Amino acid sequence: MASVKGGPRRELEALGLDLSSYIGTHPMSGREKSGPLAATGDLFEGRPWVLTPTRDTDTEVLNLALELVSYCRAVPVVMDADAHDRAVALVSHMPHLVSSMVAARLENAEEAAVRLCGQGIRDVTRIAASDPRMWIDILSANPGPVADLLTDLSGDLEETVRALRALQSSDAGERHAGAKGVEDVLRRGNAGQVRVPGKHGSAPRVYEVVAVLIDDQPGQLARIFADAGWRGSISRMCGSSMRRGSRRGLCSCGWSPRLCRC
Repeated sequence: MASVKGGPRRELEALGLDLSSYIGTHPMSGREKSGPLAATGDLFEGRPWVLTPTRDTDTEVLNLALELVSYCRAVPVVMDADAHDRAVALVSHMPHLVSSMVAARLENAEEAAVRLCGQGIRDVTRIAASDPRMWIDILSANPGPVADLLTDLSGDLEETVRALRALQSSDAGERHAGAKGVEDVLRRGNAGQVRVPGKHGSAPRVYEVVAVLIDDQPGQLARIFADAGWRGSISRMCGSSMRRGSRRGLCSCGWSPRLCRC
């Protein structure tokens, strides 16, 4: 069980070892924190669990691995080892480095600017809190595919920088071209984001934001969640804001109207 598969398999093959009892596995689930206190009983539930058997792997060994995945209520995905490494470079390893690079911009930023951080920057930098020592091991085992993706990303960055510089131009044509360039990368981002699976691997849900006026009293949020559950809808994210000196405020919730029994 590890984050990369191609390298370990080739090392075992080079040693001439019997691979009939060997199968690589990788549960695609985890958190930025580690240790027993970070564990949860549903960590693997509904999540992909990649299996990379070799051509020599015994059927019984594969079945035992599938049984383990089933016990953990995960979803088995059988892949070629190198295809797995390219995939995790795209959806895990490269995003982690990008998150770290964004977070690194905050290290020496002015305190007044950092105080303005909101949920957007928290979302982007959350995984940057992971243990660097663990990630050095992971990236050292999969450097090529990650470097290829970062090369592609650097091309997008250069194009976006040129488009933003064009927006500063006094020439209307250049500003128009710059706006089109920025719009292109934003729309491509929209198109990619909708392909990200929902929680536990399900299809992404569409949420509507509903603002609810609440009193500054205990139990107000519990009532909202209870009502959402009774109506069969899903409350994705709930945040509340109270004005200073006021006894009332607004609670904003992500709501799934498709499932609502209204």
